[in-house]
Formats: sequence, C-alpha cells, structure tokens
Amino acid sequence: MFATEPVRLVAVSAGLSSPSSTRLLAERLAGAARDRLLAEQDRPVEIRVIDLRDLAVDIANHLVTGFPPAALDAAIKEVVEADGLIAVSPVFTASYSGLFKSFFDLVDNTALTGKPVVVAATGGTARHSLVLEHAMRPLFAYLRATVLPTSVYAASEDWGSGGDEYTDGLPSRIRRAGGELAAALTGGRAVSGASRTSGLDDEVVPFEQQLADLRLD
Repeated sequence: MFATEPVRLVAVSAGLSSPSSTRLLAERLAGAARDRLLAEQDRPVEIRVIDLRDLAVDIANHLVTGFPPAALDAAIKEVVEADGLIAVSPVFTASYSGLFKSFFDLVDNTALTGKPVVVAATGGTARHSLVLEHAMRPLFAYLRATVLPTSVYAASEDWGSGGDEYTDGLPSRIRRAGGELAAALTGGRAVSGASRTSGLDDEVVPFEQQLADLRLD
C-alpha cells in the first residue's frame, strides 16, 4: 500500500547574514537526507528550513514574558513534530551561538525524545570543529534526542573542496550525515556517504560561485 503521509524534515539554521553559509549547510544536509529517503522508500519528503534570525525578537520576547508569539510557537511545533531534525549553528566564542541556544532553551527537554538529529556547524577555521562534540552533541543529549554518529563542520576552506585520498571533502561528509538520518527514519542500516552519488559533488562549482558574496556566520 502506498504511504501518502510525508516524511517531515526540519532544518534549524542560526545563521545571521543573508546569504548565509549556515543556512546553505542546513539546506545541503536536508537535501542529502531527502535524496536518500526518496531512493529507499515511497513516501514523499517535506523539508522546512527555519531561520532563527527571523525569530530573534520573538525568542527574546518569549524568554522575558513566557508567552511565545505565533510565528515562534509554530516554529517550535514544527521542530517537535518533525520526523528528523538538522540543527546548524555558526561558531561564536568556541561554542554554538546565543540565538541557537536561546531557541532550544524554549523546547521542552522531553519533546525531542528519540528524535534523530544531525548536528552541524560553520566557522572560519577548522580549529573550532570540536564544538560539535563538546557543545552541540551534549545539548541534544540533554534534550533526549538521538544524535547521529556523523556531525558536519564546515570551515571556510571546506566550501568547494572535494577532499583528497586521505580525507573526505564537505560534499562526502554531507552525504554520509544525510544517509545516516535517512537510515534512522526508515529503520535501515546507516551507510557511508563516501560512495559517489550524483548531485553534491557536481555542485562544487556553485559552492564557489556562492562564496563570492557569502559571509561566513
């Protein structure tokens, strides 16, 4: 029987600029998960990207008053009701951003129980990549989510890089993380994203073109 209920993927981006490398990474991760899901099962896939920069004032008001404005309330509900979650923050002072933390402070600490989550971050240098393990993974463990094995950090030099014989480039890491999220949602075996699939490696040139006007945040 054909299942018509869509798989709902929500990506939360805490990028502050527009265009934003943080939003771009969130979109690429969601796209990788969608492509794997569509290849492995017959349900449609819905993707929603939530830009926290658009909700910054609402988040502050909620923290002060205890009452969420309608747009913020809807965003929190989308995160809670999603089948899978992608959470991406820029690195500020060696951790996730205050805006990112403030948003997830408003999510009940049992609301994400068991939900598969991919964590990712952007920054100007690879030296801050451990923020994923030291800050983001513990945050979602506290929220009782299931944080998937592959986390993705994108430094400035990663955009447009295909890696080499010893290291995976950013597109490969995105595919791996997306594959793990898809596997978690379908009950399948998580597979390495290192094998060549069409789409992401082919987009190296667009990455570079977008960086011409892209500020890392």
